[in-house]
Amino acid sequence: MSSSRAGGRQSMSELKLRRLIEHNQRLREDLARPRVKVSEASASLIRYCKSTKDHLVPSVWGPVTRAEDPYGQQTSGKCCSIQ
Repeated sequence: MSSSRAGGRQSMSELKLRRLIEHNQRLREDLARPRVKVSEASASLIRYCKSTKDHLVPSVWGPVTRAEDPYGQQTSGKCCSIQ
């Protein structure tokens, strides 16, 4: 019975070691991931928002005409088509 306990302890310690090694590897991968400073990321986001027109925010970009509204009803002159 004492031999099975010793084998169980060894397998538990091997399992713990393997988990620690896997965790260490994940941490190394996370550390190697390229980073961007928050100030650079926020400046990039602000530039994008100022240069990209969003039709869903008319308070910023002004009213959208029917011709340039991609979400509005298209006026083709016909109600429906039968095929």
